[in-house]
Amino acid sequence: MKWERVHKMYEELISNLELPEKIKEDMSKSFEIYKPTKSQAKKIIDRIVNTYKKMLYEPGEAIGVIAAQSISEPATQMTMRTYHVAGAAAKQVSLGLPRLIEIVDARREPTTPMMEIYMKKEFNTKEDAAKVAKKIKETKLKNIVLEDVIDLVNSEVELKIDINYLNNLDMNMESLKKTLKKYIKNYDITTEDTTVKITSKKETTIRELQKLKLKIFDISLRGIRGITQTIVTKKGNEWMIITLGSNIKKVLGIKELDPTRIYSNNISEVEKLFGIEAARNVIISESSKTLADQGLDVDPRHLILVGDTMTMDGTIKAIGRYGVSGEKRSVLARANFETTVKHLTDAAVEGEVDRLDSIIENVLINQVAPIGTAMCDLVFKPKTSKEK
Repeated sequence: MKWERVHKMYEELISNLELPEKIKEDMSKSFEIYKPTKSQAKKIIDRIVNTYKKMLYEPGEAIGVIAAQSISEPATQMTMRTYHVAGAAAKQVSLGLPRLIEIVDARREPTTPMMEIYMKKEFNTKEDAAKVAKKIKETKLKNIVLEDVIDLVNSEVELKIDINYLNNLDMNMESLKKTLKKYIKNYDITTEDTTVKITSKKETTIRELQKLKLKIFDISLRGIRGITQTIVTKKGNEWMIITLGSNIKKVLGIKELDPTRIYSNNISEVEKLFGIEAARNVIISESSKTLADQGLDVDPRHLILVGDTMTMDGTIKAIGRYGVSGEKRSVLARANFETTVKHLTDAAVEGEVDRLDSIIENVLINQVAPIGTAMCDLVFKPKTSKEK
């Protein structure tokens, strides 16, 4: 009964506050955990309200310019540590300025795509995580080849296979032959002990045989295509798998993995599978993580503004000439960014009109920009002779 009265008191204190619902929910949860007295709760609420009001921007503030400056200034101070070796796999992962450029340019495929995958509770053991990691890691045919020879006289490619590696994949020479036949047509395939010979049925050139060899090497024997390395690690009390390479769609079908806790740094893949809101969250998360790795502290609201701007029309747009900056309504604003002559010529041919209603174009023509106090006009109404 006492707890119900206390809970009701918290609800009364919080309900009438002019704050976002998320902040109210967080306050309510914190009060229920720490159980402050009424006077303590009032002090906490006053402090939160004051902090919130200080963080609001005023009408007319150029938040776009401030956000750009807030991110770009520390970004110029990024160190030359642009790669990081991830775990025992010794795989380089893009960091720093190159990764930040990838994000704002909305690259379709990051240089080093990665996933973080958590296990379901019933499979949360090192053994199960190791089994899944082994199962999803892609093994290509080139991984089991010890030697390769191109025989131009007989128009064939000869491969010497690591038989122990092949057996570890639960395969033998016969099953390997069947796999090759699925991908390679118009060639004879023969196997002898640890050797595979792929012979052309007609005369061929060295170039064609070289192409054939590369095609054979790229054949996937086991695992999920695109996942080149897997690292099993423990985070708190949970076992998880970090992958180098990303293929969320295929991973979602594995029963041991928690489908609600799969994270990928491949923004376009996330957008395709989970929608634009999820892609926006990845843009914000990856930007924040990249800057934090360099020891740079940027206000999250500025990164949120970038994420919102890149995704506001339902697609991912780059901050560049083919995206946000290249699609501005103002001709002078577009010309100020890149390819000045092209923008001015196109605008002249099409007869575009610049309304001069933003910052960049007004600065260019040495006119007061419509920000801050310049957003409004001062009107003076003199008294008439009758009023005097």
